[in-house]
Parts: sequence; structure tokens; C-alpha cells
Amino acid sequence: MSFASRLTRQPIPHDPAAGADAACGFADLAPELQGLIAGTAGCSPYLKGLMGREGGWLRGALGADPDGVALTELDALADVALADLPAALRQAKRRIALYAALADLGGVWSLEQVTGALTALADRGVDLALKRLVAEEIRRGKLPGQGPDDAATAGGMVALAMGKMGAGELNYSSDIDLICLFDETRYPGSDAQEARAAFIRVTRKMSAILSDITGDGYVFRSDLRLRPDASVTPVCISMAAAEQYYESVGRTWERAAYIKARPCGGDLAAGWRFLRTLTPFVWRRHLDFAAIQDAHDMRLRIRDHKGLAGPVVIEDHDMKLGIGGIREIEFFTQTRQLIAGGRDPDLRDRTTVGGLAALAAKGWIPADAAEELTAQYRLHRELEHRLQMVNDAQTHRMPATPEGIDRIARFCGEGDTAVFRKGLKARLLRVAELTESFFAPGEAADGPDLTPQMAEIVDGWRNYPALRSDRARQIFKRLRPQLLGRMMRAANPDEALAAFDGFLSGLPAGVQLFSLFDANPSLVDLIVDIAATAPELARHLSRNSAVLDAVIGGSFFAPWPGVPVLVPGLVAQMEGAADYEKKLDIARAWMKEWHFRIGVHHLRGLVDAFEAGKCYAELAEAVVVAVWPVVLAEFARKHGAQPGNGAAVLGMGSLGAGRLNAGSDLDLIVIYDAAGVENSDGPRPLATRAYYARLTQALVTALTAPMPNGRLYEVDMRLRPSGRQGPVATSWPSFQNYQETEAWTWEHLALTRARPLAGNAALGAEIEAFRRGLLGAKGKGAQVRPDVADMRARLLAHKPGGGWEAKAGPGRIMDIELAAQTCALIAGDPARRVEAQLRAGARAGVISRAQEEALLSAYRLLWRVQAAGRLLSVPVPDPGQMGEGARAFVLRECGVDTAAMLGDRIAALTGDAAAVIDSVMAGQKE
Repeated sequence: MSFASRLTRQPIPHDPAAGADAACGFADLAPELQGLIAGTAGCSPYLKGLMGREGGWLRGALGADPDGVALTELDALADVALADLPAALRQAKRRIALYAALADLGGVWSLEQVTGALTALADRGVDLALKRLVAEEIRRGKLPGQGPDDAATAGGMVALAMGKMGAGELNYSSDIDLICLFDETRYPGSDAQEARAAFIRVTRKMSAILSDITGDGYVFRSDLRLRPDASVTPVCISMAAAEQYYESVGRTWERAAYIKARPCGGDLAAGWRFLRTLTPFVWRRHLDFAAIQDAHDMRLRIRDHKGLAGPVVIEDHDMKLGIGGIREIEFFTQTRQLIAGGRDPDLRDRTTVGGLAALAAKGWIPADAAEELTAQYRLHRELEHRLQMVNDAQTHRMPATPEGIDRIARFCGEGDTAVFRKGLKARLLRVAELTESFFAPGEAADGPDLTPQMAEIVDGWRNYPALRSDRARQIFKRLRPQLLGRMMRAANPDEALAAFDGFLSGLPAGVQLFSLFDANPSLVDLIVDIAATAPELARHLSRNSAVLDAVIGGSFFAPWPGVPVLVPGLVAQMEGAADYEKKLDIARAWMKEWHFRIGVHHLRGLVDAFEAGKCYAELAEAVVVAVWPVVLAEFARKHGAQPGNGAAVLGMGSLGAGRLNAGSDLDLIVIYDAAGVENSDGPRPLATRAYYARLTQALVTALTAPMPNGRLYEVDMRLRPSGRQGPVATSWPSFQNYQETEAWTWEHLALTRARPLAGNAALGAEIEAFRRGLLGAKGKGAQVRPDVADMRARLLAHKPGGGWEAKAGPGRIMDIELAAQTCALIAGDPARRVEAQLRAGARAGVISRAQEEALLSAYRLLWRVQAAGRLLSVPVPDPGQMGEGARAFVLRECGVDTAAMLGDRIAALTGDAAAVIDSVMAGQKE
């Protein structure tokens, strides 16, 4: 399609006399093209001048395919020599600028095509200048160790495009912001200093090629001041020096600048590697709501410095930095990206429009707000282009005179200046309205009246570590009325306030968390709910407050994803870490977030105790499955690959049965198959038995060692053959022989819940087949019931139970689990969960259906009590010592109205269950 056939906008209203002489040179073109050219020339002396200089080229370009014109000009630069490059780039700039202006004004190109063409020219200019200049330095012998072929990668030098150039959004008369770096690893020892001097020369010469004004004009004004500590550093520094700067003193505005950064010239691969090293600096893993205040402060400083505060007046209004301007939309977008982009790579879009769309897609901003800001952004950018097209000036200000406003209104296609003014002012005020509340939340109200005891607690908050800084106190001042108001609506406000006081006193710092609350009021409700219901959980939360990030991550209240989704998620997060300990610490933060999510769902009644138990078990399984290969790889790096056929990790006890509570540890055993191999073959080889013993210890350490994000789980390996006296890892032949010839009945009971989790899948399948066969054989023994009865008697002698105790005692969870495992063993059934084991016992005639139901009724109630108590961090709930919120949660979970009713129900059901188990041990059925 031709240029003329793609015109979508009406001719620009203009003074016919001003554009007539320009249009006459194109009198043979289509009338609509003549109108566009005349209107453009009438509004822009700069473009009129370009038409006079490049008129012959333009006539041919207007007959070509619009999508290929800019590319043709860029391709023509490929073989230009260094001496001819400045003039060739200036010619390309004139032509692309002229064509882009007409394509923009005629609606032939979209905003993205216009800015993309200008950015592509800047990229090509930077890349060619760098490579030609580095080639000259190499020719002169100024880059040690580099040959002619190294010019293709600019000898390890790269220019990073920042700001609008980095995003591919250059405006019509943009500066280009560049940071120039070099890869010091290519220059060992003293060579680095000589290379540094050469690259500084290259940077200065490149800037001159692009920026110097000659008889041919200029290409782009270049700005090198975004580099680290620009006032004292040279124009090109090493990547190592830049990385050290950002790690130590990098500021929020520099993080925001790197959202748009990309390599644009020179050694692009080295540039991308450098940007990857900055990922932790730019994209914080935790939700960074403190960035909002930083951005707000920056906005206010810019306004004060530029004198841009006050009412919106169209004359001389700054469309970039003024109220409701382009920067407001960019700050709004980038700040939201900084907040959440560390956790969600999908939000790391360099473009403003793309960033808004990504934020809306992930629920961080309303879709209608994103659409409206996108539309306003496009209109603002188009107006910005018109302002700059008039005289090729890097301006963002509206004209200061009514005549100037008239000209811009016409240039924007509006013949009625009053309509133009009204529409522009409405757009500016609307952008300010959409963005201002995000950056500048309102001042706090006074808050509710407090009793003297409450006031004393609140007065003490000023001495807590979380409120040491002025900034924390400022944010908390806005939050306090909302927090106190919510606590006053709790079932027992005094208890809620005391629990929140425990939470607040345990916080080591407050700015990030208070900013999180300030931007997400729903979190205030959640934290008060937790404080009012589970004070111990609130105190734990104060030491692990980063888990609150997960609440606003978009999917916190979505259905449980299951192991197939959890494992890849954790693996992907750990893969991003460079070293072993960092991987394990990432696993801890990840686990705590999911663990917290399960607890909140349970606390708020979104899942019951049984669903929560399944979720906790699947979370633990996912951790073991994902962490095992990481441990194995680190161990193999030192000691070689696993000798023989490798090992399998088995979950035992409640983990094997697939039901844990909030405070469960993990019962694990490790079985390996040496297959006759006696040693490993790594840098520090080990005998096979020692290898697997130390590998198992490494797994236990990986799960249990305290790190900045705490522990993963406590681990219990006493269910391995011979318990504490046996080796921590058991060979496959030894395990089979032990189970068949030496194991006690209680060890066969434990095997009823064993389940392969990780490691060699084939070995795991063999173990499972062996388990099934063994249960079928050993359950037929005459000693099973007497052995279990003897073990039960010893357990009950030490733990008599009573009250709301759910776990230990006659007819309680441990007692019922013992009976269920006995049923599974005698029945020779592979079932692992209590319900399935009891059903197997009923099918095999070990117990009657009535006995099964009596045991299940007690178990269901007791599990609810146990799960609720562990979530509340109260192993044995005592109704007399619990707060109102906690007691109400337990009663709700158990479906009763009063503590007395629950106590009576527990006593009745456990009494029935204990009687059933007595009968089972005696071999009696009802």
C-alpha cells in the first residue's frame, strides 16, 4: 500500500500562504498529500526546511511502501566508513525525521511506529559509531590483546540505552540517554587501565559524532549523566565498578531507570549479562511498597525545582513534568512495576503502554484505569511530538502565547482553539486524578477513643524498633486510626490490641511493611484478624513479615494448585540464584509464603482442617521434591555422582499419609541402591556407604539449617531401620533383609504409611512393590495384635490425655492412628490415610462397620481440634487460657457453640473410640 492510500487524518488546518510554496514542489501528487505537506510546512518551519533539502528523496519515498522506508535508510549505513559516518547519519536523520513526521501527522504510522523508527535510527547510530571507533583504537594498538575481529563486539564495550530510548519510545526531538561500560574481564591486570582510557576516548568521540551540530545538522543529542556517580566518574567505566556502585549506594530512581535499560550498541551479549547481574538490585524479591514514597518525593522535588506546582494553565504548561503530564503516567507505571516486578517477571515490560497492560492483566491496577491512562499517554505523546516538530526543539512546554497555542491546536488537527484548550485541560486533570491518590494518600483521621489501658499500650509504640525512623513514623501516623478502628470492632478489643502490640514489638523495621499496609487496606483487616484470633501466629508473623507479600500477589485466594504446579514454581525460583545457600534460602521464603497462605485460608474458613492438612502435606512434598536435586547437585560437585542406581527419599508418618498440620515436622528415610559400586568418582571420592550417609545429612541440613529466612522443616529420621542406632541412609538389600527378618511389629506399622517422594523413580517403585508384598505377608502373624497392645499400653501409661488434648491419650489421634495402621497391616492393604486404613480393616473383618464409624467420628473431631490448635501455636488448647478470638475459631471449626459442649463431645467420642480399640486389640468385634 502507498503512503497516500493509508492516510487516515484530515488535512491540517493552516494558513495557506505559509505552506503554499512548500506544496508547490509536490503539485503533481494526490491532493490529500499536497494538503498534508502544505499544512505541515505551514505549522513547522523546521519540517518546511527539511522538505526543501530532501524534497527529491521525499517524492520517491512517498511512493514506496511506508513500512520499508526507514529500514532502507538504515541498511544504507551498513558499509559507511568512519570518516563518512557523521554526514551519513545526519542525512538518515533528516530523512527519517521528515518521513516520520508526515507519517505521524497523516495517521499512516501509529505512535509505536513513529517512536520505533526514531529509536531504530538511534540504535544504528550508536552501534556503528562504537564499532567504527573501537576498530580504529584496535588499529592503533590502543586496546591490548584485541584484533580486527574484536571490532565486531566493540572490544567488550557496550552502550546501554536508558529512558525512552531503552523502551523504544524516543520522541521527535529526544536526547538519547546512554550508559557506556566495558567488560573488564577481557583485559587482565594492567591492561584494564589502558583499555579504560581507550573506551573513554571512544565514548567522547561517539558523543561528538551523534551530537555535534554541523552544516548537516545533528543526529541525536546524547546525555551520559545517568551513569553511576556521574559527577566524579569518567564517561565509560567497567561493569564491575558499576555493579559495585549499584549494590552499595544505588537509589530508587536508578532502579526505575533500569526498568527500561537495554544494550543498544557494541557488545550486546556482554550488556545483557550485565543487566542480568543487576536483576536483584532493580527487581527486589519482596514487594517494595516503600518505592511509592520515594517516587512521590521525587515528583515533588521535580515540581519544586522546575516551578511546576500550582493550578493547571495551558500556556507554558510542561507536558512532561507538569501536573497530569507524561512523567506522572510513567512514574505511576514504573513504581507499580518496581513494587511487584521482583516476584512477577511478566511485569518487567520496558514500555509504558506495555507496562500498564501487564499490570492490569495481573490485577495490580484496574483494567479501565489502564485503558484510560494508555489513551491519555498516547495523546500526550502525540502533542509532545507536535511541540517538538515546530522547530526541532527539545521542549515539552506548551507555547506561552495565545498565538502559539493556536498554532499547536491546528498542528493537532483542531480548528477551534477553545475546544483544544478545554480538552487538553480535562485530560491533564484526569491524569492527575488517576495518579495522585496512588502517590499521595490522604492525611490520617484522629481515630477512635481509647480506654486508659489501651492508650498506655499505644503510647508505648513510639519506642519500638519498627518506628525508629521519621519515615516509618510518618507512614504509621496515617495507618494508626484505621488499625485502631479495626481492633475496636474485634470480639475483644483489649485482646486484639494486646496481640497487635506483640506483633508490632517484634518487627525489626517498619517502612516496608507500613508502606504495604498503606497501599493495601485489606491487609490491615487481615493482620487484625490474625492478631485477634491467633496471637502467637501474629508474633511469628512479625519475625517473618515478608510472607505478607504473597497476600497481594494476585492469586493468594485462588484454589490450591497442587504438587504438579508447586514443584516447577519452586524450581524456577531456585534456578535464578547463583549459589547453593541462596537457593536454599529462597526455598525457605517460598515455603513460608505458601505455608502462611494455607493458614490464612484455614483461619478465614476458606478450607477446613482436612483440606488444610492435605495442603500442608503437599507443600512439604513439593519442598522435598524440589530441594533434593539441588542438594544432590551440590554434593555431586564435591564427591561425584551417586554410586550405583542412586537413592530414594521416603516420606513416613503423617507426611507419607498426606496429612500434616501447621506445626508438623517431617518423618523421612533414605534408601539407596549401590548396585555393587564401592566408591563415588568425584574430586573427593567417598566409599558408597559414607557417600549416602553424608548425602542424607546434607539433605537434613538443607531442610533444617537456620538461614536469613529461617528453617524449612524439622526432620525426624527415627523411623529408619534400627532407629537412632541404624545408619542414616540404608542400602536397598539391607532394608529388605531387615524388614523381612529383624523388624519389630511397630516398624511394619510405620511402613503402612511409607511413600516414595523424591529420588530414583525406579527404585521408589521397587520399594513400593516390596512394601505391599511385605504388608501382605507380615500382617498374618499371630503376634501382631499382642505386640500392638503392648506398645499401646506403654504409650498410654506416659500420655493419659484429657480435656481438649487431641493427640495423646486413650481414643485420641495417636491411639486411633495406631488402630488404623493395625487394620491395614492385618488386612495386608497398602492404604496410608486413617480413613482408608480403617475402611480396609472393615472390609477384611478386622473391625465392624459400627466400630469403623466410632473411630472415624472421634478422629474427625480430634483432627479439627489438633489442626486448629497447631495453627494457633497452642499444642494443647485450653479454653480457660485462650483469648475469645482463638476460642471462637476452635469452636467454629468443630461445629459447636460453647467450650463446655466441645469438652463433652471430645470426652464422649474418645471414650467410645478407646473402647473400640480395646476390643480390636483383644481381637473382638461388635
